[in-house]
Amino acid sequence: MIHIRHGCSLTDPLAASMFRDRKEQFVDQLGWDVPVVAGQYEIDQYDGGDAHYLIIADANGEHAGSMRLLPTIRPHLLADHFAGLCDGEIPCGPHVMEITRLCLPSRLGRDGRRAVRNRLISAMVDHALDNGVWVLTGVVTAVFRETILAMGWRAAPLGPARSHQGSSIGAFRLDLDPDTPALLAATGIYVPDTTAFVAAEPA
Repeated sequence: MIHIRHGCSLTDPLAASMFRDRKEQFVDQLGWDVPVVAGQYEIDQYDGGDAHYLIIADANGEHAGSMRLLPTIRPHLLADHFAGLCDGEIPCGPHVMEITRLCLPSRLGRDGRRAVRNRLISAMVDHALDNGVWVLTGVVTAVFRETILAMGWRAAPLGPARSHQGSSIGAFRLDLDPDTPALLAATGIYVPDTTAFVAAEPA
């Protein structure tokens, strides 16, 4: 089941398991220099009540994959830290959200991670379109950006890839419209009518 949260708290067991997995993926495995709370939770300054979280829960109610969407009318990563990745103006506005913290636990294996990724992308597109969001942005490694751009939707780089802390990273823009689900379904990404959405008040 995919849960949608507007804001998250460690008092929510599903959110707590998500923040633990984020620490394992981004800090322990990837070596990111980001805040860690209580030695086990990866939580940064953008994890507030304005963030939208899409979280897949497994049969035991534990985190099995997630992503965070940030409104761009408020502080967000591209504008605050990676503006140099954009050749032109940074896409911002009430119809624009930023994709961050795609977390796919390694315990799922390669095929499991891909399946969870596709479910999250499907839910992300539905959630965005339902909420009047027509543009999504993000910053990823140059290699993963090429994968994203080739998924079938209307997508474009925001500038050339650049070196950052030993990696090559780049920013991208995705333009959504009612045809986007069909475009992604044609490439095997979008999976319709397979997830249940549980809306929650801010935890």
